[in-house]
Amino acid sequence: MARPLCSAFLAASVDGFIAGPRGELEWLRAVETPGEDYGFAAFLDSVDALLVGRSTWKAARSFEPWPYAGKRVAVLAHAPREARHGETFHAGDPGAVLDALGAEGIRHVYADGGSVVSQLLAADRLDGLTPSVVPVVLGDGVRLFQGPLPARALSLASARPFPSGLVQLVYRRARQP
Repeated sequence: MARPLCSAFLAASVDGFIAGPRGELEWLRAVETPGEDYGFAAFLDSVDALLVGRSTWKAARSFEPWPYAGKRVAVLAHAPREARHGETFHAGDPGAVLDALGAEGIRHVYADGGSVVSQLLAADRLDGLTPSVVPVVLGDGVRLFQGPLPARALSLASARPFPSGLVQLVYRRARQP
């Protein structure tokens, strides 16, 4: 069983929030540009499955069309929910869910949601992190990184500014000496 590659691709405000205090995402409109997806479609094409938190799933399930069509979606939730698009629900350690996905032949997983990304980072299971920094200060909300995390060295693969003011950073897990 091969361990799947695990990557996160998220937007964050300059002050480190991925959503407003009540989960609002309207602030992302500040960088909406016709025809520009900041590489998200190519990233999504590169993954076989998603591992998302309950709050992220709850927000995404209301999107029309379903943004993850054709992808296996595993949701971390304490209790099963009603799947609308074939999602599966899992309680417990996200690393164990990654291992189970790997046992199913999944090669690349997209981790989404502050809690999931933080747990995977803490467990040293996150191989790639792409935060797109939006030129907005929210002041409060859902933080990208949650809880105390161990120090982790990352290696900058690229940094790209866009005309909208968004700056996309691509980090990889740093090799340990």
